[in-house]
Amino acid sequence: MDDSVIYTARAQVLADLAARALDTPASVTLLEDACSERRWWLEQWAEGAPYIAGLIAQDVQDALADQFGRDRRDGLWPVCSRCEKGPVHALHVDPDLGGPDPQWVCEETGTPVAPLGHLADIGA
Repeated sequence: MDDSVIYTARAQVLADLAARALDTPASVTLLEDACSERRWWLEQWAEGAPYIAGLIAQDVQDALADQFGRDRRDGLWPVCSRCEKGPVHALHVDPDLGGPDPQWVCEETGTPVAPLGHLADIGA
């Protein structure tokens, strides 16, 4: 198996964690766990490579929500910074199965915000 798919996905998700100042040891551990689990998944289904990055991002989102709760900002990674009115809410990965070409989308408006790995390009 070619691990470059996992390494590329890891780099994209880590960049987005860092863009929101959430590249903490605890979050990176969750990312490492997600990469390890998806490596096994990729070994079973090599044709799933285009989906890996988005799936790892979703895995980290779910793990953060489980750890911090969906009612805390840390559990809502990445928080939407585009919507000024309404409740604090997260972005989600689109398409739902993670790929190909995953992007962050506002869960309230459905507006695309940034490709996976590029949250720093749009600011906080």
